[in-house]
Amino acid sequence: MQKKPSSRRNFLKQITGTTLALGAGSLAAFATEEKAEEFIINYQKHFSSNDKINVAVIGMGIMGNNNAATAVKVPGVQLVAACDLYKGRLEHAKEIYGNNIFTTNDYRKILDRKDIDAVIIATCDQWHARITKAALLSGKNVYCEKPMVHYINEGHDVINARKASGKVMQVGSQYVSNIVFQKAHELYKSGEIGKLNMVNAVYDRQDALGAWEYTMPTDASPETVDWDRYIAGMPHIPYDAKKFFWWRNYKEFGTGVAGDLFVHLLSGTHVITDSKGPEKIYASGQLCYWKDGRNVPDVMTGIMQYPETPEHSPFQLTLQVNFVSGTGGSETTRFVGSEGTININGEGLTVHHSIMPEAPGIGGWDALETYPEKMQETLKKQYNEKYTPEQQRRKTKPDITYKAPENFDSHLQHHINFFDGVRKGTPIVEDAVFGFRAAAPALACNESYFKNKIIYWDPVQMKIKEHA
Repeated sequence: MQKKPSSRRNFLKQITGTTLALGAGSLAAFATEEKAEEFIINYQKHFSSNDKINVAVIGMGIMGNNNAATAVKVPGVQLVAACDLYKGRLEHAKEIYGNNIFTTNDYRKILDRKDIDAVIIATCDQWHARITKAALLSGKNVYCEKPMVHYINEGHDVINARKASGKVMQVGSQYVSNIVFQKAHELYKSGEIGKLNMVNAVYDRQDALGAWEYTMPTDASPETVDWDRYIAGMPHIPYDAKKFFWWRNYKEFGTGVAGDLFVHLLSGTHVITDSKGPEKIYASGQLCYWKDGRNVPDVMTGIMQYPETPEHSPFQLTLQVNFVSGTGGSETTRFVGSEGTININGEGLTVHHSIMPEAPGIGGWDALETYPEKMQETLKKQYNEKYTPEQQRRKTKPDITYKAPENFDSHLQHHINFFDGVRKGTPIVEDAVFGFRAAAPALACNESYFKNKIIYWDPVQMKIKEHA
């Protein structure tokens, strides 16, 4: 996690520097810089005791620990309770946050506490919907890790529970709060790349930890892991340490590369385009390297067709995850339009323009030179009479580059947005509807892969259709 900016002055100086890199083709207004300024102002606020938010984390694994550490960086937020099914993680929570923190292996004891305002749900995927609905019913505000649900048919129940509760709910995919994606949204909406026709999104890795072979604790056993609670509501499965600590590798507990990583790429695409989602989904994959007992692929590609809507032109989205990529790993998204591309890579983006001339061209790799010479001359003369030299030239525009301010932290900004919603009722950037519209197409990729079929999706009604 990056350090807190030393001062508002230095942070805003960095923001000003980012605008200078945009060049002559930049936008007149820089709303994302204003959001960055708002971020630092919010980050430096001090709150009275009446404004304090007590939060609990349910699931203290990798993301649970990260979420807890991030949440307490937000002024006015304090961690008061933690829940996990492995005793060692509860012990570790006390080491970090003190012996006064309440710890339990039963999330219901968290929900029963009246002093807890919000819960962060960072369990394995199969528990997301169950705990979210119970938390909302108990009057808690909810931050739930992505994907919002384990199965598509759980989505509407969660959305309805959120509506009935009137509580704040945010899904945890920080792409939605990333200032670079917000800048890409501005550039796309301003027409910098013309009409969008394709998005290529890649999330590759090349290491065992990235492929979810996490370090096991030395004391993993039925005595330290509450296995029966872990598999509650499922057919009995004998204790298996890997299915607990490496749960992402098993479709019974996780959602594979699609639910874990495609959902990030979908969230980013939807933020930039304001899309509700695709209408046709197909996925292909394989298990080619990490043959450790997992039952989900380690290489997967998804292809999605987005229909024309008032928000965007029709486009294709390709999604790729490769857990044994010889590139060493990469995280890139490219938006391809009729007049250029937006390339998002790391903490910045580049817009490259390529604008076709009005004239179609003649000669070169063309049938012209296969015709008799006299006919060629006639055709060239007719072409030059029809199109002026200006119409025959490609128009040029300078590239645009944008880099996030050095100390901007999208994960922290995502939490700030959630807690501002809890405290002040401000809009949530990734509510239950947005979260489901990102999760469902990702989960449909799993259904397509395992059933070897095209999935037809209604992005407005958020339902699977039987036919196109």
